[in-house]
Amino acid sequence: MTNNILIENQYKRSSIFEKENVNYLVRVLKRFNTVPKINNINIITSTTEPNVFKIVPNKSIIIGSSLLNKPVLALVYLRYGIEWQLWYKALNNEKQDIVLCDIAALEVTRIFYQLLPKDDKEKLENLDYFLIDLIKNEKEINPESVLQYKELQAFHGVNTANKAFKESWKPIVENLAKPTEYLLMSGGDLRLNIDEIDLLNKYGCRPFPRPDAFTFASSTGTSVSNFAFDKTDKVRSILIRNSLKNGFKNATIEFSELLKDNLRKIFKLNDKCEIIFSPSGTDSSLQIAAITQIMSEKDITHILVASDETGSGIPAALKGCHFENTTALNYPIKKGDKIEGFRDVDLIKITFRDENGALKSTNQLDEEVYNAISKTNELGRHVVLHTMDQSKLGYQSPSDALIQKLNTIDALSMQIIVDGSQLRLDPKDIQNYLNKGYIVTVTGSKYFTGPPYSGALLLPESVSKLIHSAKNKLPEGLTQYYNHSDWPTSWFCSNDLSDGYNYGSYMRWNAAIVEMDRYYKTPVLYRNMGIEMFCNFIDDSIKEATFLEPIYGDDTKANSYNSQEFGIRNIRTIFPFFILKENEVLSVDNVKKLYTLLNSDISDQFEDSPLEIIRLAAQKCHIGQAVNVKYSTDIESAVLRISLGARVISESWVNRDISLFFRNIETQMNQITVIIKKIELILSNPDLLK
Repeated sequence: MTNNILIENQYKRSSIFEKENVNYLVRVLKRFNTVPKINNINIITSTTEPNVFKIVPNKSIIIGSSLLNKPVLALVYLRYGIEWQLWYKALNNEKQDIVLCDIAALEVTRIFYQLLPKDDKEKLENLDYFLIDLIKNEKEINPESVLQYKELQAFHGVNTANKAFKESWKPIVENLAKPTEYLLMSGGDLRLNIDEIDLLNKYGCRPFPRPDAFTFASSTGTSVSNFAFDKTDKVRSILIRNSLKNGFKNATIEFSELLKDNLRKIFKLNDKCEIIFSPSGTDSSLQIAAITQIMSEKDITHILVASDETGSGIPAALKGCHFENTTALNYPIKKGDKIEGFRDVDLIKITFRDENGALKSTNQLDEEVYNAISKTNELGRHVVLHTMDQSKLGYQSPSDALIQKLNTIDALSMQIIVDGSQLRLDPKDIQNYLNKGYIVTVTGSKYFTGPPYSGALLLPESVSKLIHSAKNKLPEGLTQYYNHSDWPTSWFCSNDLSDGYNYGSYMRWNAAIVEMDRYYKTPVLYRNMGIEMFCNFIDDSIKEATFLEPIYGDDTKANSYNSQEFGIRNIRTIFPFFILKENEVLSVDNVKKLYTLLNSDISDQFEDSPLEIIRLAAQKCHIGQAVNVKYSTDIESAVLRISLGARVISESWVNRDISLFFRNIETQMNQITVIIKKIELILSNPDLLK
């Protein structure tokens, strides 16, 4: 075949590169963020055979120029070809099993097509191509039927004597023949689903990189970074290879244990600290409800501090009730119903704010916590105290002094849980909590900007021993929520849970651990200086904007922050603010509208404006979503949040260059300025908020 050219070297002024097509082509090619990177596989364009699509195993993918003239079509075909090559490489010496490549590549491409934006799918509607017709079928692909498609075999032209689907392949295909972006949104619940226009989930982020957005939404959720996505995509390739070589079960257990070991290393935790991954922070609360039921035969009272600044589903989870209408294992359930096997418990909520919306003082919060514990203890009940370090608006409670005072209460039966879900903690903070016997909940999806959801429980040795020796089993209804593999294998209590593995949870944690690892590779001196530099700038920028009103004053820290030693707990990293228009605070609905507009390209509303305004309107700005907070005793409103995330530091530390590090942080500070200017732009155009 002649006149073949590497696709990346082809840039002739053909029709595909005419002005009206360039922007569309660029947008389609950006989806190559989600295409696996495979070494030594060339993508070649054929001009002599414009309709050809051919896979040369382990060498190249040849695509005709007429396919390339239809960018979405080319993207789908190339996604198929690259996935095929990935599985072919994973087969190693078992090349007679090449039919597996056809099956896996077709399944991945079918899901890839489902995740395309609506307008991209419309480009494929009237095209008559075999692969497109096949993947449009929304039914799950039957491996046996795939074996009959000679057209798939014609793509590579390799004949194989073995055309049978091996039983050992089934769990590998079911769990790993999925695009990485699909895995990152699976094994959770409906909140991870993305819309078909902007491909955003409930939290305003994507399960694949979104580098075109300015993102400071770590108090809520963040789109996965290019760096973490590529690392996680590479892990999928390794898992496919290991599963084919050593068996799916062995490869998966090894991967799960490796993730836990890596998390222990990052935070320098004792090997005897047990880790339980969960699909979300709310699922972690459900796990706590189950664990505390095993730990104590007494009646239980959960005392939930900061109930107004934690996940909305947590009170239901602590009572042993369904908190959504679908579980992480995709069982349909009814929100609010009791989960089978849970005992009745009491729940005492202690809010950060009073009925007028005013923030309570540390002393007031401490007094409420102490009184609740004292009265519960007098009733002979077991206390589960849920402390907060830090909330979604950046607060902590109760104080260290109150915790010490609890030691004076006679015959107190209590387990302390630390809500560290924001994970704005240093390793020594986590170690300190575990050494005291506290259970710590963490996520990798807040400060460390892994994909939502990445929840985990960290259990100290003392608690693990107690559960290990318990003769009770977990509530029966948890078989709809968790697999046995999610829990410590030595625990008797979890033996009856479901078989299977939550690969979505594993992959999200892999991405989060990648972010943690590169964050801690930044030298601590520069890391801390960068944190202070960036946070001081956010604080000053919000206070200087006349249309923004921070909800925190100069004294923003609880007593437990007071420390001479620098730590992430000693500095405010979440900056919530009200938004004012003509000196009146926006309503809750308008704050939510503004949040959506901020995270969208709204340049079509400013077509006749100067170029500078059009560019500002086009810039997508993702910050922490609205939290309802009273502006005064009688005005309901909500705050938005700009937050420091770990990536501000890790993505600035390049080539061990100190001057470049601070310059990169300044670049991100400029992004904060753009975000605030876009808020002002939206406010100055009242029709946008109607």
